[in-house]
Formats: sequence, C-alpha cells, structure tokens
Amino acid sequence: MNAAIKVSRLYYAYRDTRVLDSVSFSVSPGNCFVIIGPNGSGKTTLMKVLAGLFSAKQGSVEILGKDISGYPKKALARKIAYVPQQPVGDLPFLVEDIVLFGRAPHLGMFGLESKKDYDLARMAMSFTEVEHLAGRRMDQLSGGEQQRVFLARAVCQDPEIILLDEPTASLDIAHQMRVMDLMEKMKIEKNITVVMVSHDINLAAMYADTLLLLHHGKALCCGPPEDVLTYERLEAVYGCPLLVDKSPLGGLPRISTVPGRYIDDSRDTILNGRIKNAGTENRAC
Repeated sequence: MNAAIKVSRLYYAYRDTRVLDSVSFSVSPGNCFVIIGPNGSGKTTLMKVLAGLFSAKQGSVEILGKDISGYPKKALARKIAYVPQQPVGDLPFLVEDIVLFGRAPHLGMFGLESKKDYDLARMAMSFTEVEHLAGRRMDQLSGGEQQRVFLARAVCQDPEIILLDEPTASLDIAHQMRVMDLMEKMKIEKNITVVMVSHDINLAAMYADTLLLLHHGKALCCGPPEDVLTYERLEAVYGCPLLVDKSPLGGLPRISTVPGRYIDDSRDTILNGRIKNAGTENRAC
C-alpha cells in the first residue's frame, strides 16, 4: 500500500534563510501523524509544502503515490483539506455557507451546488457537532465553535488527508479535547489520514500514532510517542528542564515542565520534596 504522504530529502529556504533541511518521512494511510518542535523549527512551512502552497526547492513530496507537482490545484484539493494556523473566523458568512465552501473542488464549471453537496454539508456539520450553528454568522461564534466549523468545512471537502496547523491553539481545555476527539473520530470512522502540528506535547502523545520532531529545520526523530518523547531528546531540543514519566492513561509518555524555583544550582534535584534524583530515575522515558 502506498504511503498517504512520502517526503524525501525536502529542502526549503526563504531567500538565504534555510527553513527545512533534507527532511524525510512517510505517513501511513489512516494514521494520526503529529509534528512537534520549538518555534522556528519549520513546522508551518512544512505544512504549507504538504498543502501545495509552497514548492520545495529540492527533494520531493508524494501524495497518495503521486508527486505533488503532478496534481492540478483542484485535483489536489480533492485529496487534501488544509486548515491553516489562524483561519479567518470573523467572516460575515453563515456557518452553513462556510461549510459548503468545502465542496468547491468538486463543483463543475459554473460552480453550482447540487442537492448532494448540500446533503454532504449537513452531514459534515452533524459529524463535527455544529449543525445547531448552521444559521449563525461566523463572527458571532466562540473560538472553539469557529474551529469546529472549519473542521466541518474540511470534512465536507471529502478529502483523504486533512492537514491542520495547531488546531487547538488558543482553545481552553474542554475545546482542545473536543477537537482532538474529533480528529480521532475522523481517523476511525472516515479513515481520513490526519496530519497536524501541535505545541502541546502531552496532547500529541495521547492522540498520535506517529510523531515527527523537528529542530532547526531537520527531522530529528520520527516514530511512536514512546520512542520520540524521551527526556534527553526533549530537553536538548526545547532547552528547558523537563520531566518525562508515564501517564496513568495507558502508560504513554507524560511531559512536565519544571519551574526554576524547584531546581537547585546543580540542576540534579527537584526541590521541596516533589521529585528526588530526577537525573536518574524519573527523567527516563
């Protein structure tokens, strides 16, 4: 079976500034693939290359076994739905109209929606639990509601792959979990390959089948969360004291930041009796 996405020795630069440097990885069909890494590591640029918005300077990107350059824009949009980092949410459009925009890649020359398109829009709103908002304007919704509407539009697009750039950013805990549960639902019930960027490493650990850790534009590590999220690797990449232990939810890695007031000058012991000898026992994944 072909990979949903295959990236080989991808290089991208803004003028003379290198952003992605020989990045290679593959995403299996039906996978939840999460890209993590510090600010400036190239995550958003990589997503835009995968979405066909940027063209690689060197290397290749294959979508469903075909080089991305071989897809006309409309054909690519029938395969991939892309939700950017900060989609415009204050649009004076009704929710049902925003969702229906997802059918654009499938419309004919005159761009007229059919009954099937309207049915698919209603199904997408029901799937993402925004059907009750259909008659509301986007600029009247909360951030969490807007995010689910954009996800409904992506579902309505009927893609095989959904790309999401930080879909839980600026959302409260409840809305973060609803969005992530929706990603899981897409993967399981619709067999959609989900590729997303996340700054929340713990959320990534809970939901990802595969993690890609970017650092300075390079693919530092790619694999299951328990292989990628080790204390040694994360502290080196993020440059701050961290603890990595096991979550009670299935034994997945759990990452905790360590405030400076809990660390002595030697940085070997967490103070106040919270965790002792962190450098040996508790820092191992």
